[in-house]
Amino acid sequence: MANYYVPAHYLLARIVDAEIIEVPFITSKTIELGNKYSPEFVCTPFKYTLGTMIEALDMGANVLIQFGGGCRYGYYSELQEQILKDLGYKCELLNLITAGKADIKKIYKTMKKIDKNFNLFKGLYYLLIATKMVKYMDKIDDYIRQNIGFEKEKNSFNNLLKEMLEKFSQVNNPLSLFILYHNYLKKFKKLKINKPKNCLKVGLIGELYTLMEPFSNYYLEKELASFNIEIKRFTNVNYLLFKHEKTINKALKKAKKYIKYKMGADASSNVYWTKYLGANKYDGIIHLKSSFCTPEIGVMPIIDKIANDYNIPIIYFSFDANTSEVGIKTRLEAFYDMIEMRRK
Repeated sequence: MANYYVPAHYLLARIVDAEIIEVPFITSKTIELGNKYSPEFVCTPFKYTLGTMIEALDMGANVLIQFGGGCRYGYYSELQEQILKDLGYKCELLNLITAGKADIKKIYKTMKKIDKNFNLFKGLYYLLIATKMVKYMDKIDDYIRQNIGFEKEKNSFNNLLKEMLEKFSQVNNPLSLFILYHNYLKKFKKLKINKPKNCLKVGLIGELYTLMEPFSNYYLEKELASFNIEIKRFTNVNYLLFKHEKTINKALKKAKKYIKYKMGADASSNVYWTKYLGANKYDGIIHLKSSFCTPEIGVMPIIDKIANDYNIPIIYFSFDANTSEVGIKTRLEAFYDMIEMRRK
């Protein structure tokens, strides 16, 4: 999922004595594999992750670790494991989530299963570094989203990001990571941009996997940036780890006109964020989800009502293995033309 393989690989490589296989980025081959062996009406993240698992097993993996939950996806590991066994793969799929929550005891037992010499204190030490790494990556990503559409030198942001991630993967302690982060933040702020004060601003909301994995939304953020738009996206791994529950409670309190109960996954948060974007006079909202994502389908009428109340344009994109990239780009261009004319 996006660049989060960096802290994941960093952590596992330092806490267990095992070969950590770096799976290639998602491609059309990944989707074909996942689509071929998945139930037809299952949500797209199931298909993408199943395709990734098959690729990992073909590269020689024999243990797969899954970390995800919050909606139906929390129950998918058993089904995915059965599909893989039916296909003849001999592997173990270890799910670190129990009933939608990270289970510390289960995680400890899982690590012991992989490496009997696993040291808890060493694990916690590197977990702290990996968690900080995620936090710093997300902060840098936020800055990039706000400014990459206005860069003077093409690919200057992406090239510096690659360099930063390479350096991050080599740190040995929290202090060196902290220093690296602040050094690179200064470097990012020194990159030349040509950004007007009153640029168009668009907020991205929706289902977490489709928002965070660029291939699953056909690199929609990159396309938006090409229109000289400042992008605001709330969902990232740091949010999911530390702010998710707090945001849902905020939604129930500050958006009680629209929502009274938790709706599962990111649906409740999206109500709050739609209200936030409307109140802060953003030029538009883009809602992304995978096909058959029940919480997001349920929340769409509520989001519509908020958008009408705040007079803010919104467009919905739903992605599956057969979605046309050309169709997505055409609709996105039309949305951009509309918000630009509206601003004028």
